[in-house]
Amino acid sequence: MKRSRFTDEQIIGVLKEHETGANVADLCRKHGMSDATFYGWKSKYGGMDVSEARRLRSLEDENAKLKRLLADAMLDNAALKDLLGKMVTPAARREAVAHLRTALEMSERRACTILGASRMTVRYRSLRPPDVELRERLKALAHERRRFGYRRLHVLLRREGHVVNHKRLYRLYREERLAVRKRGGRKRAVGTRAPLAIPLGPNQRWSLDFVSDQLACGRRFRILTVVDDCTRECLALVADSSLSGVRVARELDRLLAERGRPTTVVSDNGTELTSNAILRWAAETRVGWHYIAPGKPIQNAFVESFNGRLRDELLNETLFRSLPHARATLALWRADYNTARPHSRLGWLTPNDYAETFYPRRAPALRNLASSAPAPVA
Repeated sequence: MKRSRFTDEQIIGVLKEHETGANVADLCRKHGMSDATFYGWKSKYGGMDVSEARRLRSLEDENAKLKRLLADAMLDNAALKDLLGKMVTPAARREAVAHLRTALEMSERRACTILGASRMTVRYRSLRPPDVELRERLKALAHERRRFGYRRLHVLLRREGHVVNHKRLYRLYREERLAVRKRGGRKRAVGTRAPLAIPLGPNQRWSLDFVSDQLACGRRFRILTVVDDCTRECLALVADSSLSGVRVARELDRLLAERGRPTTVVSDNGTELTSNAILRWAAETRVGWHYIAPGKPIQNAFVESFNGRLRDELLNETLFRSLPHARATLALWRADYNTARPHSRLGWLTPNDYAETFYPRRAPALRNLASSAPAPVA
């Protein structure tokens, strides 16, 4: 508000002179003011003394100050409402400050004060390289392996020769919005859980379980999964509309011919795995068969974890047209799981690479097929 060049004492003095009988025109001429100014003073300060005039002036100044504060608060509130979403990262704060300066014509200082941002942070310009090639390859791998997190993608990129720190890769992973969304599951009661001893060598313990899925036509089928608990190798993925105990025993005979006899087999108490065919097979092959406690799948944790990866990475991502299509897809995924997919519990080695650390395989070219020496036993 524009300040008057007359003090409160002068204004009250002029009005007192008029009350004593002085002419308005003479007063205006004497003090150098207009008639409108005089009558404005009279309507505002008429009948007041100096102390009351000062009181009125102070109230007007305080009212003007409160109006300015209210206007500033309303502008700040409107600015915050205009910004959508959280502003946690420095980049988001820079964008918010730029928006306020452009849309509401605020100064940089005021915009930073409203957002609680440092002016040094807002003025900072990143010197990081754009990493275009690495970003494109990361997006391609994430699109190909849709259920892989950044750790497994980091292992795959290092295999291809990309030298990148895991923290830098995680930043690019977040910026490209490639995070894998967790699928919800039912809550389970937490009870006393004894740790399951880990086998110290291959073929010491196998785990068996069944997984169910359906074809595009709605027909249900089951998958028998067999896992080596030491090397984490997937030994078999058998898909069929019906898997009886006889069929399971036949598949186990095939595995025994390929890999040898395991010490123990762990399974749940399903009807197929407690049938006479399985009991007869265990007795004939002298394989110890261990049944977990009913309702305790955590006691068969290795194959349960594998089943979760199988469902998350393949079954939930694929629509099977027919049973042969499902078998072919399962065979490809099993080969990829054993030879290409890095396993976090094996130091990011593949199951096949980890298995070779126990028994290195000799290349066929090193053997003399025409030799009369007997073939090795194992």
